[in-house]
Amino acid sequence: MNDYDVVIVGGGMVGSMLAAALATRDGLGASLKIALLENRAPEPFEPGSDPKYDIRVSALSAATQAMFENVGAWQGIVNRRACPYREMLVWDGEAHGRTHFKSSEVNMPELGHIVENRVMQLALLDRLLTLDNVDYLCPVSLQGYQLVDQGVVCDLSDGHKSITASLLVGADGAQSTVRSLAGIEVERQAYPQHALVATIQTVLPQQDITWQRFQPTGPEAFLPLCGNFASMVWYHDEEEVDRLRNLSDEDFIDEMEQAFPEELGGIHKLLERGSFPIAKAHAEHYITDRVALIGDAAHTVHPLAGQGVNLGMLDAAALTDVVADAHSAGHDIGGRRQLRKYERWRRGENSIMISVLDGFYHAFKPQATAFQKVRSAALNIADSAGPLKRFVMHYALGTSGQLPTLAKKSFKGIRSNQE
Repeated sequence: MNDYDVVIVGGGMVGSMLAAALATRDGLGASLKIALLENRAPEPFEPGSDPKYDIRVSALSAATQAMFENVGAWQGIVNRRACPYREMLVWDGEAHGRTHFKSSEVNMPELGHIVENRVMQLALLDRLLTLDNVDYLCPVSLQGYQLVDQGVVCDLSDGHKSITASLLVGADGAQSTVRSLAGIEVERQAYPQHALVATIQTVLPQQDITWQRFQPTGPEAFLPLCGNFASMVWYHDEEEVDRLRNLSDEDFIDEMEQAFPEELGGIHKLLERGSFPIAKAHAEHYITDRVALIGDAAHTVHPLAGQGVNLGMLDAAALTDVVADAHSAGHDIGGRRQLRKYERWRRGENSIMISVLDGFYHAFKPQATAFQKVRSAALNIADSAGPLKRFVMHYALGTSGQLPTLAKKSFKGIRSNQE
C-alpha cells in the first residue's frame, strides 16, 4: 500500500486546482488520498479585508470559473476580490484596425474576471483544508524520487520522511524540479521582449473592459481591477523596459497616460511595478513512468492574451478525467497507458494555442505598410464577421472544443463543503 494515491508537487493555482478536483470529484474523491507539496504558503488575505493589490493577476476564462465553482472554491474568490469584465477592445497601434468583443454577443454575463493569483491560491487552499483526504505539506520540497513496483518513492526536504504514491504530478512551474528529475526535455525559445507590469490607482472608477493595443514593439494592456485600481502590462525590449522601470513615479505615470485612451481617465498613483522576461516553452513529453506534468511545468506561452493560467487549469481538469476513468475501470492510475491519454489530449491542444499566440507576436512585429493594411483589415473584418467573431470568443472563453468534465458549467458532481 502506498502512502498516497497522488502526490502533487507545487501548491500554486494549478497544483491546488488538481488536488481539489481529485479530492472532490464525485465517485473518485472519497477513495483517493492526495498529498500537495508546497515550499512557501501564500500570504493571508482574509475575506472582508482590503490589503494592497498584488502585482500578479490573471484573466480567468468562463471555463476556469466553472472549475472553481465545481470544486467549491469560487465563493472564496468572490469573498476576497475579483473584477468581472464584459468587454475587450483590441486595436492596431500602427493602423486603424480594431475589434470590440462584448459578452452580450455570446449571451454570457461576462467575458471573464481579473483575479490576483494569491486570491485564487488562497481560495483553493481554504477548500482543501476542509477535506480529510488531502494533506497539505508546507514548507516541503521534492528532493528526488525513485520508481518501485506499483509506485514511486518521493524523497522530501529535510525534516520530512519519504512518501510513496501511485502517481507523481509536477505542477511546480517553468523551472520544474519534477520535469528535471524525470529527464523530460523542454524546447524553449526566449522572445526579444520583457514585460513591465504595474498596479495603479486611477482617478476614475474602472470600467468593465480590458484594453489591448498592439504595437510593433509589443502589446500594451490595461486590465481593470476593483474600484479605482487597474493593472497595466507593457511589452518591449529589455532596454526600454529597464528605462521605464527606473523612471520616477511622475514620469512613469506621464508615459502610461499617453499610451491609453483618454476615456480611461488619469492615473492618481503608482502602487507597484516590476518586470520579467518572456519565453515560450513546451515539454517534449507530458508524461513518463508514473509522472505527469501540468501547467507551466509542461508549457509556457506568450502572455499577450492571458491564456497561461487557463491552459494550466484545463490540464488539471483533463488529468482529473483521465484518473477518474482509470480508477473507475480498476486500472492503475499511474500507469503509462492511462497517462498517455492525458498527454494526447492536452499536448495537441496546447500546441495549437502556443502557435496561435506566437503568430500574433510575429504578425504585429514591424511590417511593411502593405502588410499593416492587411493586418488592420483583418481586425476590422473580425469585428464585423459575426460567426467568426463568436467562434473566437467561445474559444477564448473555454466554452468550445473538447472540454474536460470539470470545466463544464453543468457539472455538479462534487462532494459538499460539509464532507
